[in-house]
Amino acid sequence: MSELIKSLFLFLVLLNPFLVIVYLVDVVEKLDRRIFTRVMIRAGLIAGAVFCAFAVLGDAVFSEIIRADFASFQIFGGVIFLLIGLQFVFRGPQAIEILRGESEHLSGAIAMPVLIGPGTISVSVIVGQRHDILASCLVSVLAVLTTVAVMLILKRIHDYVRPRRERLIERYIEIAGRVTALFVGTVSVEMIMRGLQAWAGKF
Repeated sequence: MSELIKSLFLFLVLLNPFLVIVYLVDVVEKLDRRIFTRVMIRAGLIAGAVFCAFAVLGDAVFSEIIRADFASFQIFGGVIFLLIGLQFVFRGPQAIEILRGESEHLSGAIAMPVLIGPGTISVSVIVGQRHDILASCLVSVLAVLTTVAVMLILKRIHDYVRPRRERLIERYIEIAGRVTALFVGTVSVEMIMRGLQAWAGKF
């Protein structure tokens, strides 16, 4: 049980809804609670299905289907993650411009790249290696459910606080944005280094 909790915690660290809310601040402000809930549930279903697939198939997705080493994905994913982090430093939440648009198109955009990213896919593969199929899928689904639930609570808090304390919300976004940039940058560099180490170990 302790290993399952550790895996769940690892997933939640990368799916951190308190930082993800910064990515989605324009969506949170634009959509009412009912539409936001529907969009987040759809995004969660997409993300949960993808995580379960990678947890079950693991390295086979890369070695048999894509015919590439998992280390290559880690390096490329780390570079993409690093570019996102750098954009976030200079542009703030507007770095994820794909999230703008009509609500019916947002579920896929929120699922990827906000929920489904290089870090979370890597974790799903690792979780699949640690546990059996049922436990791996359970961890993946619980992580997504927890993230979506916290996001919905944060949306409710935002709608209540914003009319009364708009400057407080803006201050949170500014601080959390800087933390997000540091977090994303750190994870991306770690992914690149792990990928390089795994790749170099073959020689």
